[in-house]
Parts: sequence; C-alpha cells; structure tokens
Amino acid sequence: MPAIDRRLLKRYFITGLLIWVPLAITAWVLSLIVRTMDQSLLLLPEAIRPENLLGIYIPGIGAVLTLLVVFLTGLVTANIIGQKLVRFWEGVLARIPVVKSIYYSVKQVSDTLFSGNGEAFRKVLLVRYPHPEAWSVAFQSGSPPQEVAQHSDDEMVSVFIPTAPSPVNGFFFFVRKSDTVELDISVDDALKYIVSMGVVVPVLRNANLVGRAQNE
Repeated sequence: MPAIDRRLLKRYFITGLLIWVPLAITAWVLSLIVRTMDQSLLLLPEAIRPENLLGIYIPGIGAVLTLLVVFLTGLVTANIIGQKLVRFWEGVLARIPVVKSIYYSVKQVSDTLFSGNGEAFRKVLLVRYPHPEAWSVAFQSGSPPQEVAQHSDDEMVSVFIPTAPSPVNGFFFFVRKSDTVELDISVDDALKYIVSMGVVVPVLRNANLVGRAQNE
C-alpha cells in the first residue's frame, strides 16, 4: 500500500476518533448520572415502582423523580412552616454526636458554595507549588481564621490546589496574598483546563496577568 494511502487512513481514523470519543464519554457520563439518580426509585414501595407497574425499566424516571423532590423541597422550605420543620430536623441531628459533625460540616460547605455571597471558589489564582520555581492553578477558598492570620505579618488567603485530571482531590494551603497572581478566567474554564491536563487552554480576558507571572 502506498505511503500516501497509509497517511490518509491514519488521518481518517484519527478524525473518526475525534468525533466518537467525546460523544462516547458524554454518553457514558450522562448514563452514569441517570443510573445514579434512578436509585431514588428504591425509596418507593416495590409495588408502585415503575418497572413493576409498566413491566419494563425506563431510564430517567428516577432522575425526574429526584429533580421533582429537590424542587418540592425548596418550595416547601421557602415558607415559614417549612423553615420551622428544617430547624426542628436540624435540632434532632444536632443531638446525634457523629451525625452532627458530618452534617454541619457538609452543610457549611454547601451553603458557602451555592450561596451567591462570599468569595469561596470564585477566584482562580496562580500559586508557587510544589517548589518556588513552579506555578500551579488554585482556587481561593476564603480567608484564614484569626488564629492562623495572627502568625503572619502579611495578608494571607486560603487556597485549594486541585490535582489533574481529578479536581475533586487536591491540597489546602494558607499562602501570602502577595505571592499569588489572580487570573481573569472563570472557574469553569479553569476546571476544564485542569481536567484536560492543560490541553483545553482557557481564553484569558486579560493575558497581562499570566505575562506578569511568567516574568517573575
């Protein structure tokens, strides 16, 4: 087979991969999410589960049920009676030692992340890690408590340095604010950059920040 034909076959094969690989991964992730949310059907009595009533399993019914339960929960707790029920339930959990620690820790994190206030995980930074000659992408998670801040004469910030390609794992540090460089990119673009291990480069709205970091 001529060399030119081999190059064409290779190009066509790679082009096909570029089409199918993202589609396959997207379908796999969506399927995983749907199957996970379908587990909410296990909360229903077995007699009224859709697969028993209809005789077949229809993917996505549990996902719809989960979204409906979340929406109705928000609707109910938006009024005074619902808020009293939440406080009563939290009071019950507060009396259980281990559950109390887990619940209130998770609640505090979720309240911080999903609320529109605060600076938690809304700033993308460059920090010196793992050595003074290297830069790593980090997210500012807040300000250190007074007990920590009093040990430094400079203003400090708390940062989370995610690992690639799994940004849910990482390292938590307190660093001097003057040793960080704030990037003018969104958190979503930064996450894509980390997950792709540097392949999907974010478009910076202000490239001067990166240039300043490279010149230091």
